[in-house]
Amino acid sequence: MARRLRPVELDFTASAPVRLVFTAALAAPPPAVYRSLALEVGSMPAWFTAVTSAVPTGDGAGRTVRLRGGIAFEETILAAEPDVRYAYRIDETNAPGVTAMAEEWSLSPAGKGTRLRWTMALDGPAAFRLALRAAGPGVGLSFRDAARRLDRRLTPARPPSPGSAR
Repeated sequence: MARRLRPVELDFTASAPVRLVFTAALAAPPPAVYRSLALEVGSMPAWFTAVTSAVPTGDGAGRTVRLRGGIAFEETILAAEPDVRYAYRIDETNAPGVTAMAEEWSLSPAGKGTRLRWTMALDGPAAFRLALRAAGPGVGLSFRDAARRLDRRLTPARPPSPGSAR
């Protein structure tokens, strides 16, 4: 059964007891990346394989997200700044141990592409915090895979130009 979490605001992503922060460089420009994160919410399972469904709620003010293994989140959007940042807090979840959680996706131009930073900010009992820190490398691997899949989705392979070596 879902449990209500402690409501947090955007500053929690900088001050939470546990912060997992991952970055990736994408060839896709910030507007395309932002569109996939914030506007095409339902596309998330196509590029983030840990996600089985993502559905906007409340006319875009929130989301319902389900993960492999049956974990579910009811979220409230905290920031939706086109091409810059998309952040949300988790209001309800069936995930054990967590008492407060928010995530932030930050985008910045990197040449013609995007530098993407994902911050997971969490709180819970000491054992939960310890387990989450230990899980960090696996979460990072999942993020890097998602970033690669998203980038491939947004920047499909282009055929060689005429006259180029094959």
